[in-house]
Amino acid sequence: MKNISKIDKNKKGVGINWDEVQSRLNSVQKSLESNLEIPAEKLKEILHSRAEAFSREPEKKDEDQNTIEILEFVLAYERYGVESSFIQEVYPMKTFTQLPCTPPFVLGIINARGRIISVLDIKKFFDLPEKGLTDLNKVIILHSAKMEFGILADAISGMRKIPLAKLQQELPTLTGIRADFLKGVTPDGIIILDGEKFLNDNKIIINDES
Repeated sequence: MKNISKIDKNKKGVGINWDEVQSRLNSVQKSLESNLEIPAEKLKEILHSRAEAFSREPEKKDEDQNTIEILEFVLAYERYGVESSFIQEVYPMKTFTQLPCTPPFVLGIINARGRIISVLDIKKFFDLPEKGLTDLNKVIILHSAKMEFGILADAISGMRKIPLAKLQQELPTLTGIRADFLKGVTPDGIIILDGEKFLNDNKIIINDES
């Protein structure tokens, strides 16, 4: 029995370095004491900086939710825009092939990177003044899950973000078919077209029987 007690006592001390344990406790204590020694003003400054960092990202998300990104372009000397979410790409207008037995606003078809795309001249669709083709002409290819076609633009101005709250839903001088496809007008006069309506309206969709 005496031998067993002696072995058990020895086992209790196996693998424990009490000096190392004490050293670690002292290190933790010093670390805690050093943190407590931060001056009140410095601590306030740190907390303020952290609060600002945390608040920046939500503000950016809120801003994105309250704006739309548009591609601005020129059409018959007026400024237009369409949401970038409906745009596949912008393609330079080089050559096109006319299609017989189609409405006047169908300019023709182009080969865009191996894809045959119908191109609409929406100046004719909106009954706007004609303007001859130039080197500045671009085709804005609109797309959805079921539809894809291009609209002819006289020139491309660039991308910009528009606050939704500043969009005017109606414009007295904008009448006729353009009003049917209007999403809104910016304070500086950019006419935002409804891309979703363009891609789903039967007046624009060309059937095989046409």
